Amino acid sequence: MGLITNELIKIFKRKTTAFMYLILTVILLVAAAVILFAMDDKGSDKNWKPVLQAENNSLEEQLKTVPGEQNKYFIEKQIAENEYRIEKNIAPEDDYNVFGFMTDMMDMIVFVAIFTITIAAGMIANEFSWGTVKLLLIRPISRVKILLSKYIAVLLFSLSMIAVLLVFSFLIGAIFFGMGDGSPYLAYIEGEIIEKNHILHLVVNYLLTSIGLFMLTTLAFMISAAFRNSSLAIGLSLFLLLMGTTLTNLLSVKFEWPKYILFANTDLIQYFDGVPLIEGMTLSFSITMLAIYFIVFHTIAFLAFVKRDVAA
Repeated sequence: MGLITNELIKIFKRKTTAFMYLILTVILLVAAAVILFAMDDKGSDKNWKPVLQAENNSLEEQLKTVPGEQNKYFIEKQIAENEYRIEKNIAPEDDYNVFGFMTDMMDMIVFVAIFTITIAAGMIANEFSWGTVKLLLIRPISRVKILLSKYIAVLLFSLSMIAVLLVFSFLIGAIFFGMGDGSPYLAYIEGEIIEKNHILHLVVNYLLTSIGLFMLTTLAFMISAAFRNSSLAIGLSLFLLLMGTTLTNLLSVKFEWPKYILFANTDLIQYFDGVPLIEGMTLSFSITMLAIYFIVFHTIAFLAFVKRDVAA
């Protein structure tokens, strides 16, 4: 715990760290202002049941001709949700509210990923470039504990940024758009609609969406430990963050082997709210692949750091 605390102090003493939190807050405020400015207040529609029934009739016609399992899934989901609302007399939300804003701001996790990757990439590389690694290693503490404390500190930093994103998106969304009418979130699970708590649903989705962040952070940490080059770690990790999923999706159209690529497995939400990227993929398969990549990344990082001679 002392080592972890020391690493956290190093992270939070940097002026750039406070700037990262400030940028994240400003992004949320700007996003809320833009959405508020662009909103079209149509008012409440009291006669909503015939509207949903007409929408379902149109969707059922589309379902006969629409290509792709993903497209069919979302149409079936919308039909089931509309039918559930009509049956249970749950009117659709008339106005954009805090939960809609929090859902949209889930995409801002990419900024958390950028900030976390930047921190992780410098955790080891900077110790070598500044020459402070010698002072670190002369202490009577194993290299494994030193490296592990640095990694845990990075994870705690990333979790703190996700918490800030979640809490501030809630506060800003509530101030700008209100709390809504209190209706539950309607989840579509195995062909059925199930009512869920909005907050709990969003917390789970934020964490699931952050899995790619944690894996790329681990990759950046591994590159930093193995090659002692923060620029390489940041550049490669950010490239994969921005392009990895897109390239994997393109390859998956023609081939089946991309299911073994890291980025085909980071989106676990596809198993709860969608269809798998490649037919035959399952939740257990993706978790296994993530575990394999995680072990490989850490094996390389720890072997490189423990075995390296830093006497020169």
